[in-house]
Amino acid sequence: MKNNDTLKVIIPVYNEEGAIGLVIEDWTNKLESLGIEFKIYTYNDGSKDNTSAILHGLAETNDNLVVVDKPNSGHGPTILKGYKDNVDADWLFQVDSDNELKAEDFDKFWNARTDYDFLIGKRVNRISPLARIITTQISRMVVGLCYGRGVKDVNTPYRLMRVASFKNYLEKIPDATFAPNLIVSGIACSKKMRIKQFNVTHHNRETGEVSIKKWKLFKAALKSFKQTILYRFI
Repeated sequence: MKNNDTLKVIIPVYNEEGAIGLVIEDWTNKLESLGIEFKIYTYNDGSKDNTSAILHGLAETNDNLVVVDKPNSGHGPTILKGYKDNVDADWLFQVDSDNELKAEDFDKFWNARTDYDFLIGKRVNRISPLARIITTQISRMVVGLCYGRGVKDVNTPYRLMRVASFKNYLEKIPDATFAPNLIVSGIACSKKMRIKQFNVTHHNRETGEVSIKKWKLFKAALKSFKQTILYRFI
């Protein structure tokens, strides 16, 4: 593998004015310290607060930050758009904008990439409502039954993907897919890709709030499970 692999970081953002500045600073500093050729692509999913203004302000002094403003379509479709837009890089990495998973754990992913196609985090020290714990367990079961086992935390937003291994499959995932990361994890398992899992420390959210709660969460989970199952048989 060449030493100058290019990396594009995909960060979906919605109403994160309290955290996004710290997130961008954290990831920029980490990636620069590793000497990586990188760009951070932030996809502002129709935020209603000052998120867009903050991002554009940061981009004025951060040459590695790209801001994409788009109409609201939801977290999953925004992630998927980021993937499909940036398959010209060697590697894609996806992380969320809530600062619950930080750049401190990234070194081990990047340093181990040579021998793997898919490097994914397993969240530890995670404190979540019961509803989210249940949906996480069901997600793992659905992916395991339909695609095969091999990934423990199938929906974690901390994943490094070799573009050459995923490109053709990403293009076939429907744009409106609610939880594309479930399908991505499933593809890695079903195609027998080389998978590496690392523990990543989960931090409690300090700003903003989760947008999908309780009954809405279960309805969203059912939708994502259905889409994940149907994609397996396309």
